Amino acid sequence: MSLAQQKSLESQYVMHTFGRSEVEFTEGHGMKLTGDDGREYLDFLAGIGVCSLGHGNPAVLAALESQTKKLLHVSNYFYIEHRGEVAALLSKLANDDEDGARVLADAIAADDETTSAALGAPSDGEQVWETFFANSGAEANEGAMKLARLYAKRAGNGGNTIVCMRGGFHGRTLETIAATMQDWLQDSFRPLPGGFVACTPNDADELKQIFEQLGNEICAVMLEPIQGESGVHPMTEEFMAAARDLAHEYGALLIADEVQCGIFRSGKPFAFQTYGVEPDIMSLAKGIADGVPMGAVVAKKEIADVFRPGDHGSTFGGSCLAVAAAAATLSSLVRGNYAQHAAEVGSYMEARLAELPHVTEVRGRGLMLGCDLDEAAGDAHDIVARALEAGAVINATGVHTLRFLPPLVCEKGDVDDLMTILEDVLGSQA
Repeated sequence: MSLAQQKSLESQYVMHTFGRSEVEFTEGHGMKLTGDDGREYLDFLAGIGVCSLGHGNPAVLAALESQTKKLLHVSNYFYIEHRGEVAALLSKLANDDEDGARVLADAIAADDETTSAALGAPSDGEQVWETFFANSGAEANEGAMKLARLYAKRAGNGGNTIVCMRGGFHGRTLETIAATMQDWLQDSFRPLPGGFVACTPNDADELKQIFEQLGNEICAVMLEPIQGESGVHPMTEEFMAAARDLAHEYGALLIADEVQCGIFRSGKPFAFQTYGVEPDIMSLAKGIADGVPMGAVVAKKEIADVFRPGDHGSTFGGSCLAVAAAAATLSSLVRGNYAQHAAEVGSYMEARLAELPHVTEVRGRGLMLGCDLDEAAGDAHDIVARALEAGAVINATGVHTLRFLPPLVCEKGDVDDLMTILEDVLGSQA
C-alpha cells in the first residue's frame, strides 16, 4: 500500500496520538530502513531503542520462524519453553557475570537444553535475580512500583511513597504518568494516583531533605540511570550512590528504570553497572526482544519473593513468541560482545557529534547520546525533518535537543555517513 493510501486510512480510523513523519517504512536490514517508494534510510533511532540487533537479524528471525510453527501462546498458568533460560541469563547479566552469561548464551544459541539447565542453575553464594515478564516498559515500571510497595508492606519499612526524578519518563499509564514528573504530561490527566514525590536529578542535598522529612514513609527511589525522553541526561556517580545509600538507610529500595538505557546500550549489559551502584529492582523493555513486545521486572530474590500467586499477572507477558525472541536477542548480544562494541562506537560518535556546527553539548553513554543545539540552528524538530529528507532517521526531544539511539550493530562507518548528512543539514543553518 502506498504512503498516500495508508495516510488516508489512518486519518479516518487510527487515533491521532502521534505526530507522524511523511514516510511509510516497509522493510529493513541492519542499519537501513526502506520506504514504500524503495528509498533507503540510515536508522539512528531503532524504533526508539528497540531494534537492538538492527533490522532482520538472522538469529531472531530464525527463532521466530521456528516458534510460530510450534506454539504462539499459552497461559501463564503453565510453564513456557525457554522462559527459565531467559530469566537465568538476565540474572547472570545483572550480576555482570560475563563468563557465566557467555557460556549460557552459547548453550541457548545451540539449543542445548541440558547444558542450559545446568549452566543456568545458581552457584553457591550467587545473587539470584528473579524476573516477571511483561509486555512493555510502562508495564514493567508498574510492576516494579507494585513490588516495591508490597515489599515495604510485607517485609520492609511499611512505606508507600516513591521518590521520582524531575525530567524522568516512566510510561503513559496513569500510574507511570504520576511517576513522570513533567507537567506537560500530567496536566491533562489529573487527578492522578498519589504516593509520588519529585526530586531534582543529581541533587543529593534535596534527596536527603526529602528523606529527612518523610523518613520511612518512602518505600523506593525510582530513577533512570540515564534519562532518555528529557534529552539524554545521565545521573552522576555521586547521586546514584547517594540514592542507594539513603534508600537503604531508611529501609527503602532503589529502582533503576533501564527501559531505554539498558540492554547493552550504555557499554554494559545495564546502565547501572557503569556507575558501580546496584539497584534492588530494575525495569526492562525496548531492546530486550529486538522488536517483539516484551518488558521485564527484574529484582533480587529476597525482594521478589514477597510476590504471591495473584499479586501480579499478565495474559500475554512472557508469551512463547516473545520469550523465543528474547532468548535469541540476548544470547546474540552476549556472544557478539555488543557491550564493548557500544562503548567503542559510542565514544567515536560522541566525538564526531561534538565537531558538528551549532552543537553546544553532547551527553550520554555508549550508543545512547543526545546533543544540544544553539539558537542559530533553529528548532531541532526541523533538523529532524531535514535529516529525514536527506535519508537519516533521528529524533528530537525538545526545541534544541537531538537524540540518537541506533541499533547496537552500528559501525563507525555508519556514524560517518550520519555525520555527512548532519554536517550538510546543520551547516546550511544561519
